[in-house]
Amino acid sequence: MRILIAEDSGPSRLLLERILADWGYQVVSCKDGACAWQELQKENAPRLAILDWMMPGYSGLEICRMLRQKSPEAYTYILLLTSKSQKEDLVEGMEAGADDYLTKPFDQHELRARLRAGIRILNLQAELLAAREEIRQQAMRDSLTGLWNRRSILEVLTRELVRGFRERTPVAALMMDLDHFKQINDTYGHLAGDAVLQEASRRLLNSVRTYDGVGRYGGEEFLIVLPGCDETSILHRAEAMRLAICESPVVAGDVTIPVTASFGAAVCPVNCQLESLALIALADEALYEAKRNGRNRVSFRGFSPAYSLPTGTSPTYSGATDVALSPANEPD
Repeated sequence: MRILIAEDSGPSRLLLERILADWGYQVVSCKDGACAWQELQKENAPRLAILDWMMPGYSGLEICRMLRQKSPEAYTYILLLTSKSQKEDLVEGMEAGADDYLTKPFDQHELRARLRAGIRILNLQAELLAAREEIRQQAMRDSLTGLWNRRSILEVLTRELVRGFRERTPVAALMMDLDHFKQINDTYGHLAGDAVLQEASRRLLNSVRTYDGVGRYGGEEFLIVLPGCDETSILHRAEAMRLAICESPVVAGDVTIPVTASFGAAVCPVNCQLESLALIALADEALYEAKRNGRNRVSFRGFSPAYSLPTGTSPTYSGATDVALSPANEPD
């Protein structure tokens, strides 16, 4: 545990350093309030601070107020060290944001007990933050596959479309559908179907970049968001994903299930403001084209004219182009 101490008196500061080091704490030592404030602004700042009330630069009281006004996510527990003993002064310190106080000259046993109380509070806060993050992740993730859920992947796509327009880069969307998934459920059972969905999700994640977005759009349908991909690159990326899905059967218990997928691709080009649902609609049309042409392939639906749409213009798009780069091996 790292503890910051700020004390302008050299002997008192050295005494605190020695006591805390003997107790196993890592000490960050400051001789004035300005140094303490600077240390508390750092990303890895100590979460527990012992501040002298009266210091040059900033007083302990001023640091309390500034720190509480800033309201960082990670809480800093503040123990004020003071020679003041009037109740009015102590109330002022607590109202400024101090968590506890210790009157000088302090008793070592009392200091140790107050530090332990502060550490317990910090540990409880860390547990609460972890629980909140877990709940947040559960709200954003699909419970079966661990991918983004429908709402979250739509947010990812919207965010990337805004970024792409601002930075003048294309954004691609892929709609992927597992072929004949109902037959898998009917033939092997829903547990096997769940295993297929989980394995297909894993293969998808392994075939995308770290900054791409992969979400379960619904049932056996997936939405993949690929920033910076134009028509040429999205076709090759989609074909790599298709091959990853069908490269080997999925083993579910004692059965082996061949799996293929169809992909529909669409790109929002540079200088085009397009709503996320409009881009999805284009990718969805391309997906149905792929399924009509035999499944287990990639189809693309592109804009026309490409890459030259003025702001605010409603784009037109060309017919879907089937671009299966390897022969489909699954009947319609």
